Amino acid sequence: MADVRAQVVTRVRGMLSEALGATRTRLTTAEAELSAARDRLARTRRAAAAVPDRVGAARDRRLAEIDARHAARLAELARRAAAAARREAPGAASAPWDRWQATPAGRGEPPGAVRIGTVRIDGAEPVPALVPLLDAGHAHLAGGDRDGLAAVVPALLLRSVGRVEPGAVRLHGYDPEHLGGGLAGFAPLGTAGLLTFVGPNGLTALLDDLVEQIRRINATVLAGEYTSLRELAAATGRRPEPWRVAVLLGGDELSRHERGQLDRVVRTGVACGVHLVVRGIELPEDPGVTRIVVEPDDARIAGLPVALDAPPPPVLVTETCRAVASRVAAGPPPTPFTDLLPPPAGYWREDSAHGLSAPIGEGPHGRPVLLTLGDYPPHALIGGPSGTGKTNLIFAWIGALAARYSPAELEFYLLDFKEGVSFARFAQGRRDPSWLPHMRLVGINVNTDREFGLALLRFLAEELRRRADAAKRHEVTKLAELRAVDPTGHWPRIVAVVDEFQALLAGRDVVAREAADLLEDLARRGRSQGIHLVLASQDVRGIEALWGRPALVAQFTLRIALPKALRILAERNDAAQSLPRHHAVVNAESGLVEGNEVARIPSAGDWETWSELQHRLWRMRPPDAAPARLFDGDAVPRLADAPDFRALAAPEQGVPRNPVALLGEIIDVQARSAVLRMPRAPGRNLAVLGTRIDEACAVLDAAARSLARQYRPGAARFSIACLDPDADPAARALYEDLPGDAAWYDEETVPELMAEVGDGLGAPGTPGTPHFLLLYAVDAAAAALAGKAGTRTGLEQLRRILHDGPERRTHVLAWWRGVARMRADLGGAGARTDQIGAWVALDVQGGELGSSLYPGSGGPEWYPRPWRGLFFDRAVHRTGQVIIPYGPSR
Repeated sequence: MADVRAQVVTRVRGMLSEALGATRTRLTTAEAELSAARDRLARTRRAAAAVPDRVGAARDRRLAEIDARHAARLAELARRAAAAARREAPGAASAPWDRWQATPAGRGEPPGAVRIGTVRIDGAEPVPALVPLLDAGHAHLAGGDRDGLAAVVPALLLRSVGRVEPGAVRLHGYDPEHLGGGLAGFAPLGTAGLLTFVGPNGLTALLDDLVEQIRRINATVLAGEYTSLRELAAATGRRPEPWRVAVLLGGDELSRHERGQLDRVVRTGVACGVHLVVRGIELPEDPGVTRIVVEPDDARIAGLPVALDAPPPPVLVTETCRAVASRVAAGPPPTPFTDLLPPPAGYWREDSAHGLSAPIGEGPHGRPVLLTLGDYPPHALIGGPSGTGKTNLIFAWIGALAARYSPAELEFYLLDFKEGVSFARFAQGRRDPSWLPHMRLVGINVNTDREFGLALLRFLAEELRRRADAAKRHEVTKLAELRAVDPTGHWPRIVAVVDEFQALLAGRDVVAREAADLLEDLARRGRSQGIHLVLASQDVRGIEALWGRPALVAQFTLRIALPKALRILAERNDAAQSLPRHHAVVNAESGLVEGNEVARIPSAGDWETWSELQHRLWRMRPPDAAPARLFDGDAVPRLADAPDFRALAAPEQGVPRNPVALLGEIIDVQARSAVLRMPRAPGRNLAVLGTRIDEACAVLDAAARSLARQYRPGAARFSIACLDPDADPAARALYEDLPGDAAWYDEETVPELMAEVGDGLGAPGTPGTPHFLLLYAVDAAAAALAGKAGTRTGLEQLRRILHDGPERRTHVLAWWRGVARMRADLGGAGARTDQIGAWVALDVQGGELGSSLYPGSGGPEWYPRPWRGLFFDRAVHRTGQVIIPYGPSR
């Protein structure tokens, strides 16, 4: 028993000892973990304590980086702004006063803004502070610093005067407080008429005059074609009106009328070059008004702080104004155009039987300088660089002649090869129904249509032949003799003016060659029959087609040289090099020095003056007078307006024996249409060749509509097949307008059309109803036509229709998008093209047409250009005929 207890005690003691050991082990582990946790806690607390410092340092670094980038960006923007300001205000508009000199802007270049100070930015380049004025806005000055305000005004005016040509800025001063003393430095401009002062009671008259100038410029200068003088100058390279700057320096409270006029100038003046520099008078809120506020310690432009520049030195202002006045005085303004005109009672009193004579200007001693065209001198050559008054001289000459000679005595033909519409004023316009009664032809924008110049020469050559034949019948030699023996005939003298004529003679193509030949013949023989040529050019150097023909040049014995003109006068005659503006050397001795006369040319470009003369002459026109033919190379003619189209009509019975298709307008004098006759004869089909969809559709449209006009309803059949989706709108419009029996086909149904028409050609008997097939992009149906259509393929049927159809009143008018495609449809490269009796080539080079379509080798001399085509009819033409497709009918 005792042993058992001992064993139990021993066992218990062992277990307790084991449990104590395990507990001690766990305690040790727990204490170690506690110590590690305390270490971690300490480290965490230390790390947490260090976070604000790191974050603050990172934040500081980031802020420093942002500040640096901001400063760099600000400096870059300031640099760009300064560079832009220097571009906007170059030269005199912003140069420092110690290096300042006048630097007029180039022709057509806007004067830009002017500098009055700088905007300073810390750490960046100062940016010029600009005030937009000429063609840009008005300036309103306010604030308590009178000296600062007084410094701004001369800076604005001097920089503006220095940025334009002398005389291009006219100043109007209103200074009731100092009676003009505020603008005393600009007084030298008054001697040249560039500065006028109005007295204390003159503000009303000044504002009324500015408003009237704005009205006149809008009505007669801009005339709805341009929105501002700045836009006009940019488009034409010339500025017909000066800038007018009214400087209003205080005064009494404005009246209601004065306030209204001032508001009108603010709203509308900028577009017309009328500007205000105002101090002491409130201006209405307007985007064009720049507000300049100058306080003793602060200056702002539109709210932006500005450091004002010092005022210009008074001596600089005075010397600059004297130089400007001197330059203006050296070139006097032109005399009034009315000085060239006879008294109203003398209009149309002159007889042109022995020649034409009219003044062109005033000589050095006040006597008129006459220009004469007759047996001697017969023709005139006018030359002068751009801007020297060539067009003005032509206008003045036309006006002086038109006022003296009636339309029965004189006719004009005008052609302008430079881009512009200056001659258009002599023809009837949309805005002005009047025209110059003497004018028979006006051609404008013909710089890419030399064929029109050639057409004019051909017309004059035909008129010369007609007059020569009449002279032979009456056994006389000169126009004066012909008029004496045939007083009932119509034999006026003809003056043909060709401006920039060298464009007609440029190159070595057939147009230049024929034009030179015609010019030489007209110049040689025209004198005796009253046909006179006036050729004008900016520079005639290098015109081989003219100067290589001494016999031609010798006929132009009347030479008119404008300032700096070259090769107009004789080689040793340099009188034109020293001419002032508005002058010309008139020489009727082939340019020899002894024939020089200097004339001061009046201003004839003012449409208000010309309009008065033209309307007077228009009201005097004969009852049967018709407007001049106006050819505008940039305009697209309309089929409905074509005389040949209006003349078409259906016969009362039956069908026309020889129907015609009108394809476009011929580039000629009479506005005739290109006509394709379509009798029952082989080859009377038409091919339109090229990829220009609108032009191809226009040719087919005009042909179909002109044909339909010649048939009574139901008397002819029209089938339209459109195989190009882009041509669908035009083809659909034609289909809807054609008679009710017109039929529509597409790529799926066109084989049926070919089969029906082709098989019908084999039917015996008299041909039935005329049938016209209008095929749009027919080459696109090659795959569809290659399939079976009855016993023949569609292409075979098409070839059969082309070959046999015309003799059975079935004609094809088809558009192929390339010559190669057409040849492929006709049977391949070696296939005959006789069945295509006529074609119109659009954007197809002449070499592509080749000998199979055009007589000779190498194809025609044809260079494609927009909205022009080359028409060739084997049965009529020896050479191609350039046409203008008629515009859309809708």
